Amino acid sequence: MIAKSNDPGTRLNTDRMQHPSGHVNAPISDSAMFAFSTGAEMTEMFEVGIAGRFLYSRHANPSCAALAAKLAAMEATEAAIVIASGMSAIACAILQVCSAGDHIIASRTVYGGTYALLENFLPRFGITTSFIDINDQTALNDAMQPNTKMLFAETMSNPLLAVCDIPNLSAFAHSNGLTLMIDNTFAPLICSPAMHGADIVIHSLTKYINGMGDHLGGVICGTENLIQSLMDVNSGATMLLGPSMDAGVAADIRKNLQSLPVRVRQHSANALKVGSRLQASGFRVVYPGLESHPDHLRLQTLSNEGYGAGAVLTLDCGTRERADSLMQHLKDAGLGFLAVSLGYVHTLFSMPACSTSSEIPAAERERMGLSEGFVRFSIGIDADGDWLASEIAAIATKVLL
Repeated sequence: MIAKSNDPGTRLNTDRMQHPSGHVNAPISDSAMFAFSTGAEMTEMFEVGIAGRFLYSRHANPSCAALAAKLAAMEATEAAIVIASGMSAIACAILQVCSAGDHIIASRTVYGGTYALLENFLPRFGITTSFIDINDQTALNDAMQPNTKMLFAETMSNPLLAVCDIPNLSAFAHSNGLTLMIDNTFAPLICSPAMHGADIVIHSLTKYINGMGDHLGGVICGTENLIQSLMDVNSGATMLLGPSMDAGVAADIRKNLQSLPVRVRQHSANALKVGSRLQASGFRVVYPGLESHPDHLRLQTLSNEGYGAGAVLTLDCGTRERADSLMQHLKDAGLGFLAVSLGYVHTLFSMPACSTSSEIPAAERERMGLSEGFVRFSIGIDADGDWLASEIAAIATKVLL
């Protein structure tokens, strides 16, 4: 049952009932299979399922189910399933909803791996995609086809940080019989897409939700019917493709999830200080928490109070060489790591055009406005925000001005 609180952090941490064994953290269920008392009971489990029982860990596992329940509560959906990675979450959700001959409308500014899945891989199975400015109503209308089945966007786009208008997308999707899927990886707790009309919410758990840089994971949040269909032994994408999450990984992520509200607030506070300082120093900064961001007001209307605008900001250095130089100086000063990913406790920086968005053709990156001079920062929580902002701004001034 979904908790009534409007605060996702409260929904996330409402299951404080003591485990029957007395464990504060639930024991890890390391069984690959689960025994039955009779053949009839096993048959019933295969045919219709038995509430509270488990069959095989590719299908479901108590540790994975416990993590999924917390994430469903956080996202205010009926149910969820956790699997091996964020990309497997996107792929399985699409394959469960779409079939050969179907069409998807997607935001132009999606993550490079998502772009490659939609543009290069899924057409082999007869599923095609049109990429558009997802907030342009005319483009949305023009992209609609008789076979369109799904609308896909990211709450905050990776890496350009455009904020999608989820209520408008929901209205458009549902008036046209489409499924709206939102990748909320950049905005856990910050935004609750299902409360604004999204049908499916996915995350890469590797990022903020785990936050420690040691595990991969993904989650699909949606209706009970959707999650049960994904687990169906005859036709379920997660069951048949087998992107299972290890029980030990699920237990670790579940423990780390408890600190997510504290971490997101600190990420946002530090990122706002860094972004503000860089902007005041004359740099071209993109951060939704700044009033200069074109979608600042939209994010405010979508946001849950108190969680800010997240860890990620971008800085336009002009050229790849200048971006390389800046990152090298920041690394050498011990201010972070030259690494992809985000939501980690330490600051990370990368050039998306040459890394996480490299799957997107250069001409398309140019249309998106993503140059090789862009540096994407994921601001950490391991340093005082004022000090970090001062140090990053000082190095940027030395290298770029």
